[in-house]
Amino acid sequence: MRRTVASLGAVVALGLISAVLQAQSRAPQPPGRFGLGRPASPEEIRRLDIDVMPSGHGLPEGRGTVAEGAATYAAKCASCHGKDGEGATFDRLVATDAGTNFAFGREPGLVRAIGNYWPYATTLYDYTARSMPFTKPGSLTPDEVYGLVAFLLSENKIVGADAVMDKTSLAKVVMPARDRFVRDNRTGGKVVK
Repeated sequence: MRRTVASLGAVVALGLISAVLQAQSRAPQPPGRFGLGRPASPEEIRRLDIDVMPSGHGLPEGRGTVAEGAATYAAKCASCHGKDGEGATFDRLVATDAGTNFAFGREPGLVRAIGNYWPYATTLYDYTARSMPFTKPGSLTPDEVYGLVAFLLSENKIVGADAVMDKTSLAKVVMPARDRFVRDNRTGGKVVK
């Protein structure tokens, strides 16, 4: 009797599995595309492809001087970052003290700013172009951003007061903190460090 019940249970289980598999094979499959949207045009992609790499790859055409940047800073930045970059409602932008041996972890009073903490000047361009001013991010022209970068680098004593920034000169600026960070040397592939 037990063998008959067990055999009957196995047959019923196999029948249920077979029925489920047949039902799934008859179920409609989702379409490869849902008919929503369209592929982006090359021009749309170009307008969104605005990232700037530490090497300077991606910097746009344009130029700006320290004097031009000072005027833009006074008009569009000082209300949040202070008249001289000392900080106000938002972060301080000018600081050159990195403590003894880049001691930000041991001396919490040290202020992290462009002149003592940022490893790449090109990152300053990228961040400013994308997210400033706070009230209208992304509204600055490339010339305004180059000018602001020149002004801020000059205020942080990294470039002279006569500096002109463009995609060639900005990529050559060596920041004081450049060698204080661990370089990302991953190349991809099967083994990623």
